[in-house]
Amino acid sequence: MQATLQKKFLLLMLVTGLCLLILFVGCSKKTETTTQTPATSGQTSAPAAPSMPVPSFSAAQKVGLYVFPNKNQTHDQQLIDESECYNLGEQQSGVNPEMAPPAPPSSAQVQAAEAQAAESAPQAKGGRARGAARGAAGGAMVGAIAGDAGKGAAVGATVGTVRGGRQQKQANAASQQQAASQAGAQVEQQYKQQKAAYDQQIGNFKRAFSACLDSRGYSVK
Repeated sequence: MQATLQKKFLLLMLVTGLCLLILFVGCSKKTETTTQTPATSGQTSAPAAPSMPVPSFSAAQKVGLYVFPNKNQTHDQQLIDESECYNLGEQQSGVNPEMAPPAPPSSAQVQAAEAQAAESAPQAKGGRARGAARGAAGGAMVGAIAGDAGKGAAVGATVGTVRGGRQQKQANAASQQQAASQAGAQVEQQYKQQKAAYDQQIGNFKRAFSACLDSRGYSVK
């Protein structure tokens, strides 16, 4: 009888040990699974960090353009794309977008060009002598009618000298004025040509810059 009770007790102890062992192993696996697999229900992954340093400024604003993302790009990613397209646009167009525009001529520069042109303008000479000759000839004819051709020639020469000198002076003044006006207009025309060339170069850069951003999913205005 006592041997039977001992066997039952040993069997009970064995069964109890097996249950404890199974329970311990099961709890260990559950704890390991919980530790290795974080809960993700109802959570979204954070956006990936930019792969390169983010510029501190907008490259588009440097050239007066506005960029709008069409694919929900982040602000940092937009700044990176703008910077890369800025560099690509400069390489493809061969234009430095940071070059200064040509400065319009100042009034002092225009006046200096006009003064130099006036000094170099062709000037008529011999007007007084030609006037004297014509006046003398006319005066002699008038004097001959009056009976004193010599006196008439002298008077006519004097009048002709004054008239010839005045006409020469007027012609020279008109020549200087015309030369000065042409020089001033030429200075303005040179500036307009330089400004047009500058605008064309900047336009070429902006087209290359915009095409790059357009290919990356942005609208550029």
